This record gives sequence, C-alpha cells and structure tokens, in this order.
Amino acid sequence: MGRSRSRFDHLVTEISVEIGALAPRYPLWLRLHELGNDPELLGRESAVAFCLGPLRGFLAEHGFWLSPRARRRVARAVGRFDPTRPAPADRFSAPGADADPGF
Repeated sequence: MGRSRSRFDHLVTEISVEIGALAPRYPLWLRLHELGNDPELLGRESAVAFCLGPLRGFLAEHGFWLSPRARRRVARAVGRFDPTRPAPADRFSAPGADADPGF
C-alpha cells in the first residue's frame, strides 16, 4: 500500500471500528469523488470535514448510524493521523517482516 492512499484507508478503518462493521469502501470512494476530493490524495482538512458533515448522510444511506459524539471521535482520529508514520499493518507487511527476529 502506498502512502498516497493511507489517509483514505485510515478513514475507512476508523469508520468501520465505530460502526462495528466493514464500512462500504467503494461507495465511500465514490462519495469523496462526488464531493470533489481525490481519495488517493485525501488531505487532513477534507477528511475531517467529511467526518463532521457528509459522513452522517453517507452512513444513513448504507444503513448505519453514528451519534454526533462518535462522528467527532472519528474526525479526531482521522485528524491526528500522520501518514508519514507507518501503521502496524505496514510494518508487518514490509519486506523482511517475516524474517527471524533472533529470539
């Protein structure tokens, strides 16, 4: 996975955790495009604005609901995300990650 899409991937993960199910990834991708955002290059401000605004309607269209507090929690998590730091999944999928740790 490239760094360019990591904020979108993180957004999907945070939404999924809050709704307790896998977030509809492709429809989310399309919705972000409809709103003028490129998911490949999703910026912090755009991601947070989506969480605090259009996310509510998007989730309702797909049969999910989050309280305002939960949506703010997602927005905070997405806003704090630093795509320059590798996520645990990135670390474990890196070349050589399955090498013997020498224990």
